[in-house]
Amino acid sequence: MPKMKSSRTLAKRIKVTGTGKIKRKHAYMGHFAPNKTHKQKKHLAKSGLINKTDMPRISQMIYEGK
Repeated sequence: MPKMKSSRTLAKRIKVTGTGKIKRKHAYMGHFAPNKTHKQKKHLAKSGLINKTDMPRISQMIYEGK
């Protein structure tokens, strides 16, 4: 039986913290930046955490087979 592989596209976009939480980047920073306020861009540039309701789904994609 072949190995279970994690979702590599997801694994490149997130990081797992020491306490097990999952960090992610915010959306809406790709383009149309001049139309956004400085405050909005400043807040979107910071990383966010995955919501706890999404944790089982995301964890399964990362830790598939572990």
